Amino acid sequence: MSQCLSYAASAARAPLAPLRIDRRELRADDVAIEIAYCGVCHTDLHYAHNDWNNTLFPCVPGHEIVGLVSAVGPAVSRYKVGDRVAVGCLVDSCQHCAACEASEEPHCEHGATPTYNGRDRQNGEVTLGGYSQNIVVSERFVLRVPEALDMRFTGPLLCAGITVWTPLREHGVGQGSRVAVLGLGGLGHLAVKLAVALGAEVTVITSSPGKADDARALGAHDVLLSSDAQAMKTAANRFDFILDTIPRQHNLNPYLMLLGRHGKLVLVGALEPLEPIHGALLARNNRSISGSLVGGLAQTQELLDFCAEHEVLPQCELIAMEDINAAFERMERNDVKYRFVIDMASLRD
Repeated sequence: MSQCLSYAASAARAPLAPLRIDRRELRADDVAIEIAYCGVCHTDLHYAHNDWNNTLFPCVPGHEIVGLVSAVGPAVSRYKVGDRVAVGCLVDSCQHCAACEASEEPHCEHGATPTYNGRDRQNGEVTLGGYSQNIVVSERFVLRVPEALDMRFTGPLLCAGITVWTPLREHGVGQGSRVAVLGLGGLGHLAVKLAVALGAEVTVITSSPGKADDARALGAHDVLLSSDAQAMKTAANRFDFILDTIPRQHNLNPYLMLLGRHGKLVLVGALEPLEPIHGALLARNNRSISGSLVGGLAQTQELLDFCAEHEVLPQCELIAMEDINAAFERMERNDVKYRFVIDMASLRD
């Protein structure tokens, strides 16, 4: 067992502060990673504040981890010291259920192990995340970072990126697809970039006229203001696919009317009860609604490789570890374009 420095929440809504934590000795299939950068996800804030009443304190957040391999266990075959690697939202699963065998580890029938605020399947210890100097993870849950990707901005692909990539791929978005992205934040801005790179015709739907220029700068072909009743009416039946990234309760009915025949709306933002849905809007045009969680390991590696090939990266603001509490406050005010990433060299300093 070894110790490293981290930043942790000691209680609900307590400021994150330095804390020395233990990392396990390498198991045979483990990879030790010196963390270079860690993305900041809104989920980190929720757990630090205990918004879902299930946080295990002390809590070390961080599941958008990028770094270099510093050591490997004797059974490791995929990685060597010095490799550029990443760890996303999960560090383990049962690996033998139908979901795991289909590379859908987030849907493990026995419960996947999250990178933090979970329980290690072998020793029961609480998992501690990437706001730390290093981490030890089974090689099955370590991803390779292509040389063409800038490590500083890779982290958010491991959560926000894979969250939007999974439904885009599973629903066959590609050349000629008429896609709308609902909401332009951390998830939405990556959805625009990825859908454009896949060849889709992309429209951003927003209630904020001020976001129109940003949407087009990200590659969107058009912008639809949801507050413009006439524009919404004119756009009826226009889209094949709508990716809904709004992170709170909202009314889906106006957006369902925008879907054409066999059109699909996929929720990736709101994890709470929604307003009532008018059944006739689903029956007309044979529309459907579904939800999507983060993708599995194979899909995440596919995403990293795709982003390297097509030069797709999130727009990020680099911060020092000591600025994390200010960053959380800004996230609560939606004052970030579009993701924070912690330069972990600042923790070593």
